[in-house]
Amino acid sequence: MFEQIPAEVSFGWAYFPPVFFVILLGVLGAFIITDILNRTGYSKYFWHPPLAFIAISAVICAIVGFLFIPL
Repeated sequence: MFEQIPAEVSFGWAYFPPVFFVILLGVLGAFIITDILNRTGYSKYFWHPPLAFIAISAVICAIVGFLFIPL
């Protein structure tokens, strides 16, 4: 009924926890989004851009975690 979360993912000779890939995708997605915001000029509407980067990466991590890690 319930799928088990894999304890580790083998990538070549290294073993990684699944949360590592969620955080990696979240930070990479935040870099892409903040780069787009900087190029279009919408980043000037943020009070504190580094804090906005952390918030965007947290939201993307949550979305990726809900989509790719089964409960």
